[in-house]
Amino acid sequence: MKIFAFILFVLMYILMIAKPAYRPFYALSVAVIFLLSGILPPNRLMSTINWNVLLMMSGTMIIVYYFIDSQMPSLLADILLKKSRNFMWVTILMSLFAGVISALIDNVATVLMVAPVGMAICKKLKLSPVGIILSIAVSSNLQGAATLVGDTTSIMLGDYADMNFMNFFWMKGRPGIFFAVELGALATIPVMMFLFRKQKAPLSTREKTSVSINNYVPTAMLLLMVASLIAASFIPDSPPMINGVICCLLALITVLIDLIQEKNADRAIAAFKNLDFETLGLLLGLFIVIGGLTNAGIIDDFANLIIHFGGNNKFLLYTIVVWGSVLISAFVDNIPYVATMLPVLTAVTAALGMEPYLLYFGLLSGATLGGNITPVGASANITAVGLLKKEGYQVSFKDFMQIGIPYTLTAVITGYLYFWFIWA
Repeated sequence: MKIFAFILFVLMYILMIAKPAYRPFYALSVAVIFLLSGILPPNRLMSTINWNVLLMMSGTMIIVYYFIDSQMPSLLADILLKKSRNFMWVTILMSLFAGVISALIDNVATVLMVAPVGMAICKKLKLSPVGIILSIAVSSNLQGAATLVGDTTSIMLGDYADMNFMNFFWMKGRPGIFFAVELGALATIPVMMFLFRKQKAPLSTREKTSVSINNYVPTAMLLLMVASLIAASFIPDSPPMINGVICCLLALITVLIDLIQEKNADRAIAAFKNLDFETLGLLLGLFIVIGGLTNAGIIDDFANLIIHFGGNNKFLLYTIVVWGSVLISAFVDNIPYVATMLPVLTAVTAALGMEPYLLYFGLLSGATLGGNITPVGASANITAVGLLKKEGYQVSFKDFMQIGIPYTLTAVITGYLYFWFIWA
């Protein structure tokens, strides 16, 4: 059964690479086979699916629809264009801006908020949005590890290692993971300057956007969503789906306010039709597939393989944890992987008589950044590719990896050296 599950998993990814237009179909098909064959017992289906992510994405998509329709992205694009010398710097500033937001809220929500601004800029300049949207996605993945509330894996580590919000900044008399992430982000600026070096034509656009008072409501709801997600992160023992409930509730309020103001249901219908069901379906399928792999013990095998080759050599073990996590997370959702590895690393460090934090931080940085290598390695990447597809741009693995690989290598090497010299 384990071999059968692994073969199906590999076949699914081969098909995703060869025919990316049908990714949701492949993922959902393998998910159904996993359920019918018992690789994932049907009674574990509901707990395997990350409903919080799916609800959060759905609610945010609706609010973002109104945000785009309000012309606010175009207004922000006008402001950003005035501050930038050329399109290369627009891309860099948008990526850094996405990173700042992603340090406080989920990466997927960040992409759904910031990407429309990038799209609006590209439409004004009549340029392809692929580079800027993918840069926003990979930057949001990087910064998600900066704080306790920036990513699911950060929340998991904080809970497991009994770390509070400030421990990500300063812990046991030493600087924490936040500074490793920020150094990595700064190191990626030259990378982006090189990747977009040819896009230095002066910016010029004569269009000026105006936004009515009523159309400021979606922007206010987006800001309220950000504040609510941050506030929710400080609630002790908060419900597991609280972020998804917040996003969906605020989306519903946005729809109701618009119905009251405009007295026209057409935009509300369009907002629900605008839900990216392909992306939601792909994520749903991947959650089930990864749950099946975890249940079959394949995730455990990957984790144990990393530990086996590390032995009792601290530097070798740390190196394998970081780079093995990068490789695995390029293809496997990092949430079940991190959940599996945390107790394994705890046992290994206890046996070696060393503090676990070096390996914890190495695991988090590797698993978080590894998702930037492929378009299916992180939910934010899947979301970004889905947004581009809706605009008529098909992103291949090669297209994504041209940005994802140099970005990942730069950020991971920076964090890899930082943690070794600070925490070893």
